[in-house]
Amino acid sequence: MELLERCALVTGASRGIGKAIAIELARMGAGLMLVARNETHLNNVRSEIERMGGTAVILAVDLAKEESWQILQRRLAEEKTHIDILINNAGIYTTDYIDVDQTPGWDSASSQAWQQTLAVNLTAPFQLCRTLAPDMVQKGWGRIVNISSISGKKAETFGSAYSASKFGLIGLTQSLALELARHGVTVNAVCPGWVETDMAKDQINDPEWCRLNNIDLEESLDIARLSVPQMRFIQPDEVASMVAYLCTERARGITGQAINICGGLSIT
Repeated sequence: MELLERCALVTGASRGIGKAIAIELARMGAGLMLVARNETHLNNVRSEIERMGGTAVILAVDLAKEESWQILQRRLAEEKTHIDILINNAGIYTTDYIDVDQTPGWDSASSQAWQQTLAVNLTAPFQLCRTLAPDMVQKGWGRIVNISSISGKKAETFGSAYSASKFGLIGLTQSLALELARHGVTVNAVCPGWVETDMAKDQINDPEWCRLNNIDLEESLDIARLSVPQMRFIQPDEVASMVAYLCTERARGITGQAINICGGLSIT
């Protein structure tokens, strides 16, 4: 129960990595605020945490929309909640590329996908840090963990918006780590590779992604799995264990780092 009396806010907490992180933090004694778009799925995660003897409140908002910040701040005030731990996990992936065969001009669909990806993957974490970090500084203790990607260290082909957002998230992590270090607040990034989540499977099974990468759709899952030196997908609870460790007092000397958990897929 290393995180007893701590309160954590986890975004993208309704499924996949975010759900695993929320459950692991609850197991370690933290109270939870769970944020995601799907209220039904959030309720299911809350019920699971409560069956463990933990506590959680939920907030169903779309972090890509500006009004979500006012809603979040009102909810924190209503709950009289002070966040000690922030996990910026919510993220989206879009297959995108510059079509060299296209007539030069403005592609509104590609522009919208770019803006949406950066809004969720980068702007939302920045806004949450700006909202919650001052209270951590005042208390002299805090943990911020940003879920980036190995694609935030080495660019992903046909995923320019995703890679740009995840590179940016590592940059944000490093800058905030330096700014907050003397205040007892650590800021780190965790960089997963292929994790067995719905989002990863949606990407791997996307016909356009397979076409661009010259991969047979029926073989795409096996090809992705076999691209990993350990020849397996990482499980969400493996990522959750790393995140939870970074939130403990034992990890107080770790800040400004971007830690891979990818089965050897990347060693940068």
